[in-house]
Amino acid sequence: MLQDSPAFSGFAVNDLEAARAFYADALGLTVEDGGPGFWLRLAGGRDVLVYPSPNHRPASYTILNFPVPDIEAAVDELAGRGVRFETYAGTPMATDTKGIFRQGGPLIAWFHDPSGNTLSVIEEES
Repeated sequence: MLQDSPAFSGFAVNDLEAARAFYADALGLTVEDGGPGFWLRLAGGRDVLVYPSPNHRPASYTILNFPVPDIEAAVDELAGRGVRFETYAGTPMATDTKGIFRQGGPLIAWFHDPSGNTLSVIEEES
């Protein structure tokens, strides 16, 4: 029954306008009004609904991963747009000073949106 349904994902934020500005300006994503909030128009037709929630609590996991061909370039560009990367110092997920995890597996760097939701850029494996 659902195999033909054009399913989509969504997540909550506590400040819709701050989220809209972050996703459009800092991340450079296409943002379109719709639903109870706005849509992130992602590559490959993978649209995500971002909606307001007055009782929002950030997810305890990464809600969006953005594969990139060159993580160094992506981190530098996003940092130049004001994105702050996490360091997780003293944990098994500790990153370098740029915020890139280099201790096995794909290179990945985590950051938060204005509502505290965790996102990442992750280097595509060649």
